[in-house]
Amino acid sequence: MARDLAIDLGTANTLVYARGQGIILNEPTVIALNRNTNEVLAIGQEAWQMIGRTPAHIVALRPLRKGAITDFAVTERMIRLLLANAGVNRFSRPKVVICVPSAITAVERRAVIEAARRAGAVETRLIEQPVAAAIGADLPINDPVANMVVDVGGGTSETALISMGGVVALKAIRVGSFDIDDAIQAYVRRKFGIAIGERTAEDVKITVGSAAYLPGECAVEVRGRNLLSGLPEIIELTPYEVRLAISEVVTSIVDSVVSCLVEAPPELSQDVISEGIKLVGGGSLLRGLAERLSQSADVPVSLVDAPLEAVVLGAGRCLESYPDVQEMFMQ
Repeated sequence: MARDLAIDLGTANTLVYARGQGIILNEPTVIALNRNTNEVLAIGQEAWQMIGRTPAHIVALRPLRKGAITDFAVTERMIRLLLANAGVNRFSRPKVVICVPSAITAVERRAVIEAARRAGAVETRLIEQPVAAAIGADLPINDPVANMVVDVGGGTSETALISMGGVVALKAIRVGSFDIDDAIQAYVRRKFGIAIGERTAEDVKITVGSAAYLPGECAVEVRGRNLLSGLPEIIELTPYEVRLAISEVVTSIVDSVVSCLVEAPPELSQDVISEGIKLVGGGSLLRGLAERLSQSADVPVSLVDAPLEAVVLGAGRCLESYPDVQEMFMQ
């Protein structure tokens, strides 16, 4: 029998939920290819380890950028391998629920559905990531109260106000945690004349990155390549400098949340004051982001229990009660 699957096809990470089993796969959305033979060498964690460390004929790339498919053929191959790892073959063709950004276009929707169909899915339904996140976070989305969710992913940041099972107000921007990494790389290059890699920038973000001042901060050593001499060099970055580097990206995310809140009906705005805003997604783990959002929106902001898994858990719950949640899926 086919095992029906829910997939959170994120820009940064892909999670797969199998019906009746729970989360069975959690890997970076990266695929490594041999340019000469077009052979897939690795996907997921193994491919992520190769970023910035491969010879010219091997490339480790992310097939999704800003929440959209940038390379259809590569994405299709990755989905096929993910489904194969989940036990899907030509004899077991499952129903698949895929979480996608709210800002996705009709063309991008068709690309995702077609990629899943070619990979072996007999039926594919799409669900918006913030809606799935709200379900996964155990919010009472079918009640006449405001449920406000902010999903900060690798390529997109989405804010949704949900009530009575539907989205009342929505704000989605193609800015996410990868833009924070890019901003750190650009700052180090501009100020110090040092080139650092994508993984190094991510390590800096995790180690000392923050959206607001936090007590007990300390600097971090960063290793890179001097652009003039071409030689390796070590510099020191302070948390203040990192905040300065990422301030524009963080401000864009905060402004989008405030913009969504402004569009809320008065009655639901009152609910947000008491119920607060829930943060999900890998980007929501940036230290000080909840405090910065709370200060700007003047409402309580908190991180959900499983911010990285909330989206796929919500899609999994839709899968478990598939006939009863058809209205939740995108048309």
